Amino acid sequence: MRKLKIFVVTVSLALTGFVGASFTEDYFEVSKNLDIFASLFRELNIYYVDETKPGQLMKTGIDAMLESLDPYTVYYPESDIEEYKFMTTGQYGGIGASVREIGDKIVVTELYEGSPAQKGGLLAGDVIVSVNGVKLDEKNYGDISKFLKGQPGSAIKLLVQHYGDSKTSELSLIRQEIKMKDVPYFGMLNNEVGYIKLTGFTQDAAKEVKEALLNLKNEKKCKSLVLDLRGNPGGLLQQAVDIVNLFVDKGQIVSTTKGKIKEWDNTFKAVNNPVDLTMPLVVLVDRGSASASEVVSGALQDLDRAVVVGERTYGKGLVQQTRNLNYNSALKVTVAKYYIPSGRCIQALDYSNKTEDGAVLKVPDSLVTAFKTKGGRIVYDGAGVMPDIKVSSGNLSHIAYALLVKNHIFEYANLYLMKNKNVKITAKEFQLTDKEYEDFVAYAKQTDYTYTTEGEKELESFKKNAEEDKQLEDVKKEYDALLAKLAESKKDDFQKFKLEIKRLLETEIVSRTYYEAGRLEASLKYDTELLEAQKVAADETKMKTILSTIEKPTKPFNSNKKF
Repeated sequence: MRKLKIFVVTVSLALTGFVGASFTEDYFEVSKNLDIFASLFRELNIYYVDETKPGQLMKTGIDAMLESLDPYTVYYPESDIEEYKFMTTGQYGGIGASVREIGDKIVVTELYEGSPAQKGGLLAGDVIVSVNGVKLDEKNYGDISKFLKGQPGSAIKLLVQHYGDSKTSELSLIRQEIKMKDVPYFGMLNNEVGYIKLTGFTQDAAKEVKEALLNLKNEKKCKSLVLDLRGNPGGLLQQAVDIVNLFVDKGQIVSTTKGKIKEWDNTFKAVNNPVDLTMPLVVLVDRGSASASEVVSGALQDLDRAVVVGERTYGKGLVQQTRNLNYNSALKVTVAKYYIPSGRCIQALDYSNKTEDGAVLKVPDSLVTAFKTKGGRIVYDGAGVMPDIKVSSGNLSHIAYALLVKNHIFEYANLYLMKNKNVKITAKEFQLTDKEYEDFVAYAKQTDYTYTTEGEKELESFKKNAEEDKQLEDVKKEYDALLAKLAESKKDDFQKFKLEIKRLLETEIVSRTYYEAGRLEASLKYDTELLEAQKVAADETKMKTILSTIEKPTKPFNSNKKF
């Protein structure tokens, strides 16, 4: 009981200290509610009928409180600090392998080149039976990552079952600092157009982009560049500023931030000498390009330095700052909004005005404002970065998605490599033959790869509505005929979506020999959005026309949607 009282008092004092630094005018209201919360927490822990777990109970309360704000304000207890460190630095202590739960087994799905796992003989497809003598089937999937991670230099013993082998063997590895690259791949798309894939914005992102850019310019003699930010969720704002700085003059304002507290009102300028001010530049984005990705794409668009190709970006214009808390915990809290050179903020959702049911509305059309780029082009705030050239990425077909998530693509890659040992041909040149693809089709047809098409979903919805209206019997014959026709049509899906399925197969196979860089390189030949970006980058006249065309402002989107 004495320990519990000390714990409650500590929480109360820590929260009171927060109030002193909050600069809120409503001091009494905040103080009163903190006192209520502390007393409620004390009473629960003393009198609740079952034993409570104070730490877990507090975490639940904190998470629920933060959930009412925005999804980017997050509490990290001491046990999750390594996760946050990985998000900001791209580093963690471990063996350098990704695992997945397949059935009742923990299977290695990917290895990082040069990692202890790769050097120690672990292979994709291997089953990890135990870690340091602890059987993994006794632990849930969420605990496995913690078992594999640890202090660099610490030893770890894995009992593994190699793919295709009924015996188990022991591997002794030494954990090391694993650094995930922000630029996993760069190269030439043809003799003139260079390509850089940027997947994150951790502390070395700008350095990696600069090194790739210099290599492409000086060694590969590239004349134009595609910077691929698709699927990049963002990260450190300063890294985004430094990347823009590679292409714009020193002293140029790249972003400003404005918050409730004056200390978060900052101006971020390019402080270094640029690498290239004239090379034609295309930035490729999609719906998954967010936050720092939008600073880069939006700023380069505002400064008329790059043509943006792809889909409208995610629309995250909020800045987070980490505040260290007691007991090695931390709070990542939204402290400001960022603005790009034209003055616009591209935040799409208004978390300050939720509906009664908790839904978040997009910024309404009436509040969407037109801004001007450096050269006078019209751009808009309030809904992400709108591309100069729209190219839809589309979605995976239903059959390809089913084959992927049900692990048939992964499993066939294991079988293929058992027969072919190692892929000797380069990642860019590797292709499955028609005979090999037909082998896969034969394999897949023996598995459970069932899926439901959009047409079948709509037909099922029609059936339910017809049943409710007592009309199904009247149209039963037509319904059955249409259902049979859809089922017959699905038989051709392996051929209709052959290129899409082949891309998944080839990239999975290639990744076993050439790792993440090989996976990306092998996918380039099927990438229709990248092909369009490449065409634009190679056409300097078209780029100049886009960057100099001034149009009248219009409202480009309907934003009256709930999320």
